[in-house]
Amino acid sequence: MLEKIAELLKEKKLWVATAESCTGGLIAHKLTNIPGSSEYFKGGIVAYSNEVKMKVLGVKEETLKKYGAVSEQTAKEMANGVRNLLGVDVAIATTGIAGPGGGTATKPVGLVYAGIATPEGVKAKRFLFQGDRLENKENFAKAALGMLLEYLEKGWE
Repeated sequence: MLEKIAELLKEKKLWVATAESCTGGLIAHKLTNIPGSSEYFKGGIVAYSNEVKMKVLGVKEETLKKYGAVSEQTAKEMANGVRNLLGVDVAIATTGIAGPGGGTATKPVGLVYAGIATPEGVKAKRFLFQGDRLENKENFAKAALGMLLEYLEKGWE
């Protein structure tokens, strides 16, 4: 999947950036494991705290209060924020609960929202995985990268 993403980004001459919370930089790590990644990867922000989400990425305090850090709305604002901050074509974001603690009945461990911001707009998807902390982080990253690949292959649907 990573090779295909790299190939499409280069072919389309698109720049990508990441805004990561629960994945802690794992997506940026994966994107830069491909030789030639400097041709498409501009950078990433690990916004683990709400303070960084607000101060750096421009997530609204009211969004965090109303919906929480782990929400579709926050994922969208994170993706849009890093897209604008770093001036890229496409940005992906993750916010979720890797575990083993931190989950609730409505927001269980393994929940992640992945966001994507493009010139056509911003979307987010909800995913729920069952695994330990490292498995969840890996699955969260794959989910976000899957959204990126889908956008690169099919465009905005």
